[in-house]
Amino acid sequence: MQSYNHQYINLTAAEIGVLWTSFLSNSMAEKVLRFMLLKVEDPDIKKVAEKAYLSSKTRLNYIENLFSQEEIPMPIAFSDEHVNEDAPDLFTDSFKLAYILNVGKVGMLTYSAACSFSSRADIRDFFSECLQEDNTLYQESTNTLLNKGLYLRRPYMQIPDKAEFIESTRYLSGLNPFLQERSLNSIEIGHLSMNIETNQIGVYMSLAFMQTAKSADVREYMRKGHEIAKKHIKVFTETLLKDDIQSPVSPDHSVTNSTVAPFSDKLMMFHYTVLTSAGIGNYASAAAASQRTDLALNYERLSAEIGKFAKDGATIMIKHKWLEQPPGTKNRYELAKQSNQQ
Repeated sequence: MQSYNHQYINLTAAEIGVLWTSFLSNSMAEKVLRFMLLKVEDPDIKKVAEKAYLSSKTRLNYIENLFSQEEIPMPIAFSDEHVNEDAPDLFTDSFKLAYILNVGKVGMLTYSAACSFSSRADIRDFFSECLQEDNTLYQESTNTLLNKGLYLRRPYMQIPDKAEFIESTRYLSGLNPFLQERSLNSIEIGHLSMNIETNQIGVYMSLAFMQTAKSADVREYMRKGHEIAKKHIKVFTETLLKDDIQSPVSPDHSVTNSTVAPFSDKLMMFHYTVLTSAGIGNYASAAAASQRTDLALNYERLSAEIGKFAKDGATIMIKHKWLEQPPGTKNRYELAKQSNQQ
């Protein structure tokens, strides 16, 4: 990551927020990717894992130096004590590659938003470079999956003969049991397929974390996450099958039988909250893009379920003192009380 020169301007609250969040996420990712890099056997997948790992490490160094210059307290985040490099491998190499592909996808969305939140030139340049790196990571992991015959291809559809206009509001319906639902359009198929894919990542991660977590409440939380992800896959798959559209299926991804934890319970909980947050964002985008009423309501219903699940996770993290508080403003009423007491 290059060094940027700028005329001194204070960081905005938004810039501090996205940098703080990026530090926590990259601190977690650096530990997970380092473990995967140590365990991966396929040389082609190892090259992609190494690139992902080095990107996270470089971003951490940049934000740490920036926070030091700006005199912003560093997040505690994750240290070497949160990863056990001697633990047996937890995932197949193909899952590691699919995981890195997902990291690239989430990163492109995250850093695109972070860049739009930023006004200072050096911060915009930093997030733009992160965006470009994650796009490259996505391209390379996709090409590697394709070359190995492991890419999870989305469904195909018959190409229409001509462009058409919507002629009736019935196109938007989907809740009336007495009316035949119209066929899914290409946009709706794309979102359903993508949400099946991301939930498959959630299924494997929750299974791995459930069998290696030390705390009973973390194990139970991961069990619930596993059941929710499977349920959501079933809902989306059945929606596609009604139109005789085959859903994407993982080709060769699995979790090993190891019960030795490679990561701390704190890291696993934080990681799953990141997956959950990404899922809520995906559902919101899908609901906005879906023109059939039943699809939009399905996404809203499932989002509410994920939202409650995320709140339960935050409660567990607060109980164990694992949840860091983002930088915020001072309570002026509390400051006034302190002033009166002096």
